[in-house]
Amino acid sequence: MNFSQHLSRRKFIRLASGAIISMSAFSLVGCSNNQTGETSANNSTETKLNTSTDNAKVFFTNDISPQGLLNAYNCIKENLSGNIAIKLHTGEPHGPNLLPIDLIKNLQANIPNSSIVECNVLYSSPRQNTDTHRQVLETNGFTFCPVDIMDADGDINLPVPSIQERINNGTITNPEKHITQVPVGSHLLNYDSMLVYTHFKGHAMGGFGGSLKNIGIGVASRYGKEVVHGRGWPTGKEFLERMVESGYAITNHFGNKIVYINVLKNMSVDCDCDAHGAPPVCSDIGILASTDILAIDQASIDLVYKLPSNENRDLIKRIESRGGLHQLEYMAELGIGNKNYDLIQI
Repeated sequence: MNFSQHLSRRKFIRLASGAIISMSAFSLVGCSNNQTGETSANNSTETKLNTSTDNAKVFFTNDISPQGLLNAYNCIKENLSGNIAIKLHTGEPHGPNLLPIDLIKNLQANIPNSSIVECNVLYSSPRQNTDTHRQVLETNGFTFCPVDIMDADGDINLPVPSIQERINNGTITNPEKHITQVPVGSHLLNYDSMLVYTHFKGHAMGGFGGSLKNIGIGVASRYGKEVVHGRGWPTGKEFLERMVESGYAITNHFGNKIVYINVLKNMSVDCDCDAHGAPPVCSDIGILASTDILAIDQASIDLVYKLPSNENRDLIKRIESRGGLHQLEYMAELGIGNKNYDLIQI
């Protein structure tokens, strides 16, 4: 059964000449079918039959193809201009669950003045150093366009908005658990805009990896990743908040010149940084696109939670065992995006 059939069984209601979609027992601002007592969205069970000008727009297609991806991109591309960085996770050599290379190859060819960007990693991997990282890029098929390893020539610091102010006024009582600036690859300054192209999936430390993780960890330089993780590599809430703060620095740097695409395909419980990631159990869902980072990650979570329990059980266990939904809560607390969204079929 494909995901579009599953959605129809969930009684999707088409609105506004078929453009806006809602669902019985599924609020356009979230869902509440989490069975552990945690909140997958915002505890709302109200069915929204009308869109709101206050809501973020999240565009959705279940066509996971080069054309489907291009259609999603066309809904958000107006915010991009100048030199455009395409941030994606290029993966470990021969990663078992990587997204099909043809998706991004076709998309990049349709984005003028664009380059794929990456940074070196902190963990033990050939991607830890620039020279061997480039070999992995070639192995995984990223030979069709420029790929800029942004920290190849060192890093710069980006400030995290308001965190130092919150420390100073006592709102944050444990300042050592937070970051006020994050080192990123120095080449970031060569770009005017950023497209965050994300393979949505599980993650060993974050619970899930969405757009926030893609930039909060992925745009940080190798040294920046050490800063984000923190001394002793704390886990749980502290790590999640540091990752969100890093992402906040990136979104603040680009302002409205940063947009997001999440591809919900090959959704293993493991990240593409795991060369031996578990095989996916979830059905492929589709592609989401938005100019709002919180809305797109919230919508992705909500769609995963709506899958049949025999498919999403393992991924939900991974998300909740790491407290991963706190990413969404802390983004909302810091004002990074809007948790309320309208899901728009394209």
